[in-house]
Amino acid sequence: MSAHTDIVREGWIRHLPQAAQPYLLLARLDRPIGAWLLFLPGLWSILLARPAPRRALWLIALFALGSVLMRGAGCVVNDMWDREMDRRVTRTAGRPLAAGTVGLRGATLFLLVLLGLSGLILLQLPPLAQALGAGSLALVATYPLAKRITWWPQVMLGVTFGWGAPMGFAAASGRLDAAAGLLYLAAILWILGYDTIYAHQDREDDALIGVKSTARLFHRHTRIFLAFCYGATLAALLASGHWARLGIGFYIVLALPAVLLTVQVIRLDIDDPALCLGLFKANREAGLAVAAAILAGLW
Repeated sequence: MSAHTDIVREGWIRHLPQAAQPYLLLARLDRPIGAWLLFLPGLWSILLARPAPRRALWLIALFALGSVLMRGAGCVVNDMWDREMDRRVTRTAGRPLAAGTVGLRGATLFLLVLLGLSGLILLQLPPLAQALGAGSLALVATYPLAKRITWWPQVMLGVTFGWGAPMGFAAASGRLDAAAGLLYLAAILWILGYDTIYAHQDREDDALIGVKSTARLFHRHTRIFLAFCYGATLAALLASGHWARLGIGFYIVLALPAVLLTVQVIRLDIDDPALCLGLFKANREAGLAVAAAILAGLW
């Protein structure tokens, strides 16, 4: 496991000016899966709120761009907190702050740019969504501390990464209701599951440096825990769809993400970090399948 790393050293970023490359790597722009996973709960909730088609497309575009920017900002904050720990973990030792290719001052200025651009997007949304967006900053700033004080940092990530669910619903409808709350719960449970898979990449290194996670907590019982998380995710999605009065198409198409999540549970091997990374990334397709189910339920 110690040889495993997810640092991407080749790709489109290497064709850009050398001075910009460490900052783009710091924001994980070479690895868009995080932006996808941040975006998807917002996509679900925008569709669930049933705005007019043109309004829906506009909000989806705003949330997609905002997800890239805020995921980048979250990565900068995370790496600022964790730079000393990252140097001691093979998978993360090449990150720009840990490796010293970006300093704290440069990272802080870059963070301010990302937050400023995100703020411009936030101003395009209704007041309730603006308030929720501003509130998310506290979650982004404090999430990295969770792994130091609790065995459940994945719950904190779920609360943070799933924030797009209530925020997207508020942006599309100007209100919140039980359907939005249940969708948020589904997002939290889904994230709790897939981030537990992700954390198994670092399980041994985390044990050496004292970092806590649900991967370490459940260890050989992770498959059972993952089945619970994904089963509860689907139950919350069903309840949200029922509350939102989605049509029969929702319940039919929801079988697709159910199958995709079940495959993850069956294939999981906590001692294969490359497989864990692949299963984690497979949640983009699972999340898009949930969006397809909600869309199918609108007719």
